[in-house]
Amino acid sequence: MSSKRERNDRQSPKKPGFRGRPEGAAKRERGAIPERGPATDSTPRPPRGKVDADGWLWGRHPVLAALANPARKGMGRLLATPERAVEIDRDRLAPHGHRIETIDPAALARLLPPGAVHQGLAFKVAPLEGVALEDIATPARGVIVMLDQLTDPQNVGAIFRSALAFGARGIVVQDRHSPALAGALAKAAAGATERLPCVRAVNLSRALERLADLGWRAVGLDGAAERTLEEALDGGPTVLVMGSEGEGLRRLVAEHCDDLARIPMPGGFESLNVSNAAAIALYEAARRQTGT
Repeated sequence: MSSKRERNDRQSPKKPGFRGRPEGAAKRERGAIPERGPATDSTPRPPRGKVDADGWLWGRHPVLAALANPARKGMGRLLATPERAVEIDRDRLAPHGHRIETIDPAALARLLPPGAVHQGLAFKVAPLEGVALEDIATPARGVIVMLDQLTDPQNVGAIFRSALAFGARGIVVQDRHSPALAGALAKAAAGATERLPCVRAVNLSRALERLADLGWRAVGLDGAAERTLEEALDGGPTVLVMGSEGEGLRRLVAEHCDDLARIPMPGGFESLNVSNAAAIALYEAARRQTGT
């Protein structure tokens, strides 16, 4: 096959270009085309500056959960549309004394990242700080979720929501490779980040060692594992370890798990979204905890 360069070298001779009528003749027939002036019906708006999504909560459930959280007392800037402001005052949904700044919906949208579904509420506040590992691990009972370098805010938020729904004790994430508990993550969590403790560990392998000392057994989710999740769970204190969206569990984290397990998928589809897999694993672990 000829190379691209060879094909380019064999181009056919150029055909003579089209010669139109003299410019003056064209103008005499059609008349000169008037120049268009600037449009007067659309004044350009100043470009939206970059928004720090990590500094905001938005949406009804995330904001109301934050207002109800005692740890948020005395902090943050609460913005609400007139309708939402009436609701907060009427139903006493800001029990820790946050003052409402009323704002119209369009102005509120301009303060947030593009596409943010604010539902008339936004809360500018710093993300919550994490708790100590021992705070969620003692006494050793129930289920803890560990996330190994998950970075997608939607997935992490959905896992928070499922973990709270199925009664998990808390979530452990790696400090340097995890999104802030705000913005799109908090929206996907629907308020769960305000109610479920989160540990930000520097080293997950060492965190697993510490959890083992405290009486916990770690089960890592791995699609290539020999045992199924049902076979790996024993009903005791369990750490469910979820790998990242693309790479799965890292080698050292997997080696610190007591067992690796897969979710059987008889339908033949080889992979689940990590947040869906976490929800299934949490359901199965909660079922084994209660003996049902």
